[in-house]
Amino acid sequence: MTRTLQLALATARPRPAVPGRHALEPSVTRLSVRVGDLDIYRHVNNGVYLQMMDVARTNYLADLGAFGLLAERGWYPVVAASTVSYRRSLTWRQRFTITTRVVGWDQRVVYLEQVFARGDEHVARGWVAGRFLSRRGDRVPAPDVVALLDPEISTAPTLPDDVAAWARAVDVAHR
Repeated sequence: MTRTLQLALATARPRPAVPGRHALEPSVTRLSVRVGDLDIYRHVNNGVYLQMMDVARTNYLADLGAFGLLAERGWYPVVAASTVSYRRSLTWRQRFTITTRVVGWDQRVVYLEQVFARGDEHVARGWVAGRFLSRRGDRVPAPDVVALLDPEISTAPTLPDDVAAWARAVDVAHR
């Protein structure tokens, strides 16, 4: 519940935009483990990782100054698919970062990588296929969103092979 409130706050009162930030630059979110994040085994519950990833993606958009631009057009982000692989546990009071970066896009979705780290130690990695919708219910092509958020980008980077294979496996890749 507390991460849901944190997401609501991050959306309603986003952190300030980073001047000159480009869409292909990583965004770092710093968090610490709260008691409400823990499961009965006293480590962060797997579902909480997804909520933390939501907060970090919201901060990524805030860093770009995206909220006003998206609101003007009535566009908003949704998750089409996500997957997380875990290497180490996070436990109460541990501080960590989530580094969010766009790895590419196709006509339908933007692909993001989100890496959890505790210092130099890799904790978990998530991939997210994000889509944008309009308030009218229409799907917004991913290249249109990227062009809005960073007009200097003219072409999508080549998707890493593992991300492209994942996108096909979960059936979100452009057909």
